[in-house]
Amino acid sequence: MTSAIEKLMSLVDAPDRFNHTAAELRATQIEALNERFQDRKDKIKLLRHRAEEAGITEINSVEDMVPLLFPHTAYKSYPESFLMEGKWDRLTKWLGTVSPYPIEGVDLENIADIDDWISRLAAKGYFISCSSGTTGKSAMLIAGQKDMDWSKLDTVQVFSWGSGVKPEANRYMVGCAPVATVPKNQTIAEAQKAAFSHPDWGRWNYPVPPITVGSLTKMVVMRKKMADGTARPDEIADFEKTSAERQKVLDDAIQLTADNIIENRDKLLMVSGLWSGLYAVAKAVRDKGYSAKDFNSDNCIYVGGGLKRALLPDDYQEFVHGTFNVPADRHFQNYSMQELNSGMPKCREGGRYHVPPWIVPMILSKEGDALVPYDVNGGEIEGRAAFFDLSLDGRWGGVISGDKISLDYSPCACGNKGPSVRDNIARYADLEGDDKIGCAGTIEAYVRGVA
Repeated sequence: MTSAIEKLMSLVDAPDRFNHTAAELRATQIEALNERFQDRKDKIKLLRHRAEEAGITEINSVEDMVPLLFPHTAYKSYPESFLMEGKWDRLTKWLGTVSPYPIEGVDLENIADIDDWISRLAAKGYFISCSSGTTGKSAMLIAGQKDMDWSKLDTVQVFSWGSGVKPEANRYMVGCAPVATVPKNQTIAEAQKAAFSHPDWGRWNYPVPPITVGSLTKMVVMRKKMADGTARPDEIADFEKTSAERQKVLDDAIQLTADNIIENRDKLLMVSGLWSGLYAVAKAVRDKGYSAKDFNSDNCIYVGGGLKRALLPDDYQEFVHGTFNVPADRHFQNYSMQELNSGMPKCREGGRYHVPPWIVPMILSKEGDALVPYDVNGGEIEGRAAFFDLSLDGRWGGVISGDKISLDYSPCACGNKGPSVRDNIARYADLEGDDKIGCAGTIEAYVRGVA
């Protein structure tokens, strides 16, 4: 007998997967949510605690799931000393509070740093993806092999749907930004290369040293020491020297990438990166005397993330498109986050991000403790984004994000009837300078008690 979760996930490559209304999906989704809850409530310590605290034994509605969602900060709830002081056994024990599977057989002796710890976990099938942590602690997000396999499938499907580019392995792929070296990013890159890259052309990787969680962590630690006045003069001098060297590498990478694109301008291109990197490379290409007239008219672009606080001219998108000759229907953007395992691709006609059937979207109050009133038969609502990603296997799929979004249950201009997100996504931390989720404090206190 096919489970409700399997029914929803089987739509991953269906041409009409975004054309199912929320009303049509809701009964199956609730069945799937309860199916996952019953399977995981005694396996994930933090989930069991939340369920007991809320008195929930069964999921009969989307409302029942709200108290069981984890705030995105739950994956940063480990004591910082575990990481700073290399207490890898304690950090591994903490990871067990958010994992549905026992973490066993990992060699924790003589670990050099966090990158070594992540590698040893991966060798045993526990894949850790981390947020950048550039403004604080990194989120530690555990996943399993099933999640890696799903990411390979999902990344190809969402890009193909959103850009109209078929996976025919006929393009020259050019990375225009450094990418954090974590298992999920590496898995996605491999899948995209296999699907879209011409086997004889390879892929241009942005020429900068690998960005590892360890390197980011060292940077965060040093910035904190400088801010609180505990950094030694020699540490500050070394930090400034390293920063200057990295800036030189980044500046060189822009020019090298621009030269490579120009050299391969006769090929069908797939350029990718954040807007800041794409704009910098495009400007370098223009400065060298090249523009749209020199490139293939069917080039495509994969934009990851938003502006990330980058300050760019108002016409930055048109400038990038006009440089690489990217037509409007070959532009791809995806709404997702490290806490999820699936993407929500933007359609070309309506400019909205479409939610797949196996992700159950929820709009909460700013505090994250209650659903905003909604009607699955139509209408747009605004508030804090929360999601349950039924494709996740290696951790709990329910997360309360830091995003403020507008979710519409009415049909999109592209013709698809499923729920979609307007392209006005904002971070509460950016809007208000702080972001407090009501249940975050109690969850952190519980996890610290267990760990």
